[in-house]
Amino acid sequence: MAQGTIYESSGSFYVRYSVGMTVSKNGKPRPIQKSHRLCGKNDKYYSSKAREVKLLRDAFMLTVNTRQAHAIAEDMTIAAFWEQRYLPYCKETLQLTARPRKKPSTIRGYEQIWRQHLKAHFANITLQEYEAQMGTQFLQSLTGTQGKATLKHIKALGGSIFKRAVIERRIKVSPWHDVAMPDDAIESPRTPHYTWDEAENIISALVDRVDCQLIMALACFLGLRPNEIAPLRWEDFDEEWLHIRRGYVRGKLDVPKTRESVRSVPLVDRVRVPLELWRQKSRSNAEGWLFPSEGTLPESRIVAPELKYLAGGFSPLDLHNVISRVIMPVLRKKKLTWKPLKAGRTGACTEVIERSNGNAALAQALLGHKDMATTTGIYKKQVSLPALQNGMRLLEGKR
Repeated sequence: MAQGTIYESSGSFYVRYSVGMTVSKNGKPRPIQKSHRLCGKNDKYYSSKAREVKLLRDAFMLTVNTRQAHAIAEDMTIAAFWEQRYLPYCKETLQLTARPRKKPSTIRGYEQIWRQHLKAHFANITLQEYEAQMGTQFLQSLTGTQGKATLKHIKALGGSIFKRAVIERRIKVSPWHDVAMPDDAIESPRTPHYTWDEAENIISALVDRVDCQLIMALACFLGLRPNEIAPLRWEDFDEEWLHIRRGYVRGKLDVPKTRESVRSVPLVDRVRVPLELWRQKSRSNAEGWLFPSEGTLPESRIVAPELKYLAGGFSPLDLHNVISRVIMPVLRKKKLTWKPLKAGRTGACTEVIERSNGNAALAQALLGHKDMATTTGIYKKQVSLPALQNGMRLLEGKR
């Protein structure tokens, strides 16, 4: 219960009291204070410590506290809402699918953003106390240390938390809806990518490891994610197509990242050759993991119920291990530059668009994106000079 502080100003007595919290320019919370005139100074109300003045203060604060108590009867701190309501909601296993509402990888990302950024910002502020300008000032305070991509992730999680609070009728409108992204947010550095020439040089350098050649070919020429390469099985290949049906993240086997990620991509010769060489070397009987490890796959590490039948046998290979233990040492010896394996996916997108005279739909289908904007805005890198030159020749009707 707020008591209020009496002070004297311009011949009158006032009470100062707190009505909530805000955020200062440096992103730290501070109280929002208001003042109310109690009375003029006279013989009866002669001092801020006088009993009569205190009675006026107490009577006014009773109405304030009663009004606030009624208004926030269902209120709670944002931190408590995160811990008690939002996070359990994300982790809830749905009876319809027998899976968590949000993928484990998504939840881990949420928890990281919460720990690193939002937890300290929200502090003890309640859902109903929070205002849009707090979020705007908070994001602005991060522009010196965080790039635009990180700010977007923070804004997305904050919006999702308050959206859930609206659904639960704890607030009427999400204040985060009006949180503005800073105009001066710094764009994150461009993600690296492999050109197909670079990919072919790396594959040539890995001549003694056909399995590593195939890993690089799948990433660079078909645009597969690392977590799509690891859980591939021989059954996923036929004469013309590779069918992507699983994902493997942090040792957990699940269905792919999105519905669009469940896709089939056509095989190309750059992949067929190392695939057949690996088939001969591994003496595959057309079943089992494409890249098996010696460890077993317990049922506890399988998220999707429909994949439980794969428990008990070998587990998929840890790509991080083979990259650091085999691929990177070879490239260092050959003085070739190593980029993250996902740089192959970015390179595949860029090369497919350029080599098809700008057909971004091909790249979208290859990578399994829901939105074309993701393909062209994030994965497609700046057009190369040869592609620019060829494009201008086409405009002139030349070959």
